[in-house]
Amino acid sequence: MKKKLVLPAICFFILAACNNSGKQAESKTDTTSKMGSDTSSHMNMASSNVPEIPAIPEGAKVFFKSPKNGATVTSPFKVEMGVKDIKVDTAGPVIAGTGHHHLMIDDGDSVLTGTMIPKDSTHLHFGKGQTETELKLAPGKHKLTLQFADGLHRSYGSKLSSTITVNVKK
Repeated sequence: MKKKLVLPAICFFILAACNNSGKQAESKTDTTSKMGSDTSSHMNMASSNVPEIPAIPEGAKVFFKSPKNGATVTSPFKVEMGVKDIKVDTAGPVIAGTGHHHLMIDDGDSVLTGTMIPKDSTHLHFGKGQTETELKLAPGKHKLTLQFADGLHRSYGSKLSSTITVNVKK
């Protein structure tokens, strides 16, 4: 009986990680919330053995193209995300040398390597390979952390993260 519940539980957690309720689900910042081919690929991977998180290519890094650290911005503002020596790809299959961006707002400096990045109002997923978005933040100082992850949303850790602060003016 317990074995019969394991696969549905795994599928539930993977789908829950890819689901995002709220306004962001309809914007260009969130791309893994709609049902479709992403969902079927996640379910197929849940039914097979989960691959190990790929090694990080030598010299790989992620960075903010804009805004710059310490910038004063007016909300909404554009965020551009960059990579070096690693390829941006969609969520789904785990492919060595690839991954996709996640943006953490007013949260930590990185997510522990191998940990699935949560999906909520402070953890934005870019599972269709996007490299830019528009953010609406309240006035004040905000910490933005770019975190790169594999096709299953598992963090590559501090080696592939970058943190800046921005000041949103009234």
